[in-house]
Amino acid sequence: MLAVTLSKKARARAVQLPAWNEALGLPRAWDQQWSLRLQQILAFETDLLDYGDIFDGSAEIDRKVAELKREARDELARIDQMGGAVAAVDTGYLKQQLVESNTRRIEGVESGAQTVVGVNRFVETEESPLSAGQDAILTVPDHVEGEQIARLKAWRAARDPKAVAAALADLAGAAGAGHNIMPASIACAKVGVTTGEWGAVLREGFGEYRAPTGVGRGMRNDSVGLDDLRADIDRVSKKLGRRMKLLVGKPGLDGHSNGAEQIAVRARDAGMEVVYDGIRLTPAEIVQAARREDVHMVGLSILSGSHLPLVKDVVAGLRQAGLERVPVVVGGIIPPEDALALKQFGVAAVYTPKDFELNRIMADIVRIVDAGASSKVA
Repeated sequence: MLAVTLSKKARARAVQLPAWNEALGLPRAWDQQWSLRLQQILAFETDLLDYGDIFDGSAEIDRKVAELKREARDELARIDQMGGAVAAVDTGYLKQQLVESNTRRIEGVESGAQTVVGVNRFVETEESPLSAGQDAILTVPDHVEGEQIARLKAWRAARDPKAVAAALADLAGAAGAGHNIMPASIACAKVGVTTGEWGAVLREGFGEYRAPTGVGRGMRNDSVGLDDLRADIDRVSKKLGRRMKLLVGKPGLDGHSNGAEQIAVRARDAGMEVVYDGIRLTPAEIVQAARREDVHMVGLSILSGSHLPLVKDVVAGLRQAGLERVPVVVGGIIPPEDALALKQFGVAAVYTPKDFELNRIMADIVRIVDAGASSKVA
């Protein structure tokens, strides 16, 4: 926010309203107001907006801009050689570049080469009064789902069913013929078609696209500090009679996949067989994958604040599928009281952003799987 205010050329007409505690859960109305007030202070209590771009003529800024332009053009040239952006997406190149870049960052944090204040340095802290107390983090009560479903049913009941059916048929026809779907989509909106109904018609016509995850299958040979971990995985794999297999699942609707990807990459590099099908999976799809792939552990990554119902659905589904002996670990923005509830429900371990040492998480996974294998032998 300060950067786009200081630089006139980089100024935004509107700035997002991220709250200070969004990493903990849903921000309260007061937290959102605080964020808004900070923006208003910059706009009205300072004279920053009265001046032109204070970075104009800066040799250092000009040098950095030129460097970024050169690197961007080089990257665009590589993508052009692949056949364009669509080809770069389909081959997994774009996603792979993002995953590998974040992998290098995580390795820097783990080694201490990159300092993250409060994570790997200066970790001593006093408890914040802003995050203390029962209402410090906004959670959505269970009854909200039922109320929303009731509103949806009332909305559908109030529509003209013939007009809705005709609009959806026109949408399906346009999609099937390869025509522009925008006019049909606008017609759907005008008669009250829901986004769920709209999406279902398009999925039926086009199928559902699952983008490449960027994780890949091949183990990296340049990873450091994994020798002992790889030896342990080899030992437990021999006990299991096959290579230890981890399913990384991403249930829910949030698109924050970095954590899941880095767990999958590190598990792969440590010598596990990894199953990772990307984001926005249903609990049922995760259970099906666990049964189909015959995995030894399920790791769930959830950053939407919906960890309690989603994890419970996955665990219950595993039990119903006869996979109750497959342990489950969970990572995400999970308050301590929720972590306790998850463990009481049968989750083997819970990890939050403070658990940045991926090798320690991998060691925990090996220990949990090993304990299960030993109990089966016994």
